[in-house]
Amino acid sequence: MRLTTKGRFAVTAMIDLALRQGKGPVTLSGISQRQAISLSYLEQLFGKLRRHEIVESIRGPGGGYSLARRADKVTVADIIIAVDEPLDATQCGGKENCHGADAASGVRCMTHELWATLNEKMVDYLDSVSLQDLVDQQKQKHADQSVVVMHRNENQAAVG
Repeated sequence: MRLTTKGRFAVTAMIDLALRQGKGPVTLSGISQRQAISLSYLEQLFGKLRRHEIVESIRGPGGGYSLARRADKVTVADIIIAVDEPLDATQCGGKENCHGADAASGVRCMTHELWATLNEKMVDYLDSVSLQDLVDQQKQKHADQSVVVMHRNENQAAVG
């Protein structure tokens, strides 16, 4: 099980969008340039995000996208699920027919419960992280990088 580029790009694009809220609609071309994500790929992702009412589109000159609800009300799980990213570590995709050819028997593999529990924990975690949490992390990261530390050179003679 792994998170594919679809899920990673969707979350990245949503962070970019949320960082710019309050400054007018955000264009997909702007996100594309800043995040090095194909514009056509973003169009596909944002179509799905719009259908799930996570973003809203503003048409016309000066148009683009904005959040359909506050960033603290959107979770990473919401974003991942909206773009049809599978969050499933089981071999059977949750169908409980882990042995493929023996699907008719409905026999689970010996580790089915392990992977199903991992799925639950993963969804619970992603549902506990809001888009606002990720925006705050980025703002803090940027603030930490902007701090200039000045040290006095002890070898300088005091002027007096």
